[in-house]
Amino acid sequence: MSTTATKKLEDQKLKEAYFTASQGQLIWTRFKGNKTAMIAAWILILLILAGFFAPFLSPYDPTIAGRDTEYENGAPQIPKFWDENGFSARPFIYSVERERSIKTNFRWVTKINRDERRYVHYFVKDWQYSYLKIDWNLPGKMFDIDFRGFTFDTHLFGTDEGKIHLFGTDQSGKDIYSRTLHAIYTSLAVGALGVFISFVLALIIGGVAGYFGGLVDSILQMITDAVRTIPAIPLFMAMAAFIPDEWSSETRFFFISIVLGLVGWPTLARRIRTHLLTERSQEYVLAAELSGASPSHIIRRHLLPSFTSYIIVDLMISFPYMVRTETALSFVGLGLKDPVNSLGALMQNVSKADVLLNYQWYFIPVLFFIAFVLAFVFVGDGLRDAADPYSGTKK
Repeated sequence: MSTTATKKLEDQKLKEAYFTASQGQLIWTRFKGNKTAMIAAWILILLILAGFFAPFLSPYDPTIAGRDTEYENGAPQIPKFWDENGFSARPFIYSVERERSIKTNFRWVTKINRDERRYVHYFVKDWQYSYLKIDWNLPGKMFDIDFRGFTFDTHLFGTDEGKIHLFGTDQSGKDIYSRTLHAIYTSLAVGALGVFISFVLALIIGGVAGYFGGLVDSILQMITDAVRTIPAIPLFMAMAAFIPDEWSSETRFFFISIVLGLVGWPTLARRIRTHLLTERSQEYVLAAELSGASPSHIIRRHLLPSFTSYIIVDLMISFPYMVRTETALSFVGLGLKDPVNSLGALMQNVSKADVLLNYQWYFIPVLFFIAFVLAFVFVGDGLRDAADPYSGTKK
């Protein structure tokens, strides 16, 4: 077979694969062609994995229980393989000594002992952690839940003596590296729960209002407008005052996630409703109705799939919005607080001038927050273009 015939056969197979491919396969093929979105997707996957496996990747408990009293406000410790004393196949750090100095107005000064090495070991045993943890302390004894599952005590790395702090420590001696990984997980969990609640409400309310119209649409739009007019700052201030101090960190987290979800659905609901109002008069909808399809089937299988590109991008953009909202609340003291580790709680420390001048490693969680939000934005933009069949023809 000649080269030309082989090429024609391959082109024909590609055309057949294109016309027989599912919507998901077409979206994935177009998404892979966007290099920026693919890089952002890999970064996002790494951040998600780092957050999910945060207890295993963290050498120390991120709460006050795992603080290093001998290394408060300590600078990051970078493992090395060689120095003037020779090469080592196992990475190591140096032992440190802390003392107050007159030259620095009696601030703590760290002195490094380069003759004393602390070697890094892998898969060490330390504090216990549970991947399935439920600790609710709601009013009434019947709502108190304390459950632990999948408990382990193995961590990726540690030192043979003393402690290692890759991102340094804060003013109480807590490991910033461990706190950052746990903060990513907390922000992911808050965003996922909030987006799920708002997404379900938006699909139900927007879908029903757009399909039925009339009186049903008017009533649902009144509810939507009422929710949209709720001012955010007074709501969050009232929420912070409502939360009892005796609530556990998990209960506070769950409550804040629900509130974020309950106030985040109106925008998507109105857009879904507008789209369905214009699409419900199309011939394919009439054909489905004449075939005896139920309204829920028509909305789920015919109307909403025609709006897939916008729903996808709205979800991807709503996720960092939820994370930013939680971060802002925690930053101003209205959201999650210690012992919960969130990106907003960690960013509270960077607002002090003393940190900018003397403890710059406090800004490391800020870099993770920026990368986290940008990754979601670029992935969402790539998915929007991939889900839009006409994006390649726009000029």
